Amino acid sequence: MRRDLILGLGLALALGGGPALAADAPAPKRVTVTGEIIDSWCYLSEIMYAQGSAHHQCALWCARGGVPVGILGEDEQVYVVLKMQDDSAVLENPGIMKLQTNKVTVEGNLYERDSVKYLAIDTIIDDQGIVNYSHEEFDIQPFGE
Repeated sequence: MRRDLILGLGLALALGGGPALAADAPAPKRVTVTGEIIDSWCYLSEIMYAQGSAHHQCALWCARGGVPVGILGEDEQVYVVLKMQDDSAVLENPGIMKLQTNKVTVEGNLYERDSVKYLAIDTIIDDQGIVNYSHEEFDIQPFGE
């Protein structure tokens, strides 16, 4: 309950600053995005190679630990995932955990504020699984295998 309140407050602040400014918040756009589910911290900070199967286990740990999940779109844009289908708690959501490092096509509402793209996903159109088998190139095996 408290986590939902915090996430809701964070969304309100990100999209309009709170109840007094909600009318000024930009209206969402319906979009379809295709791309890889990513660990946003490792990808954006370039702290380590953060895509595909080379990064799968770390992406799971980061998502479980509270790092925002994103989608690296085929348009080379990063979308911060705010919501996953009917579950507003993206972090620790079993659905998003199963999709880590997968290539997906999703549909949802896109919110943009200060050049940041936020995506509230309501439909998973396609899940191709892990298609970026980068461990062969980087000699890193997922799950230590």
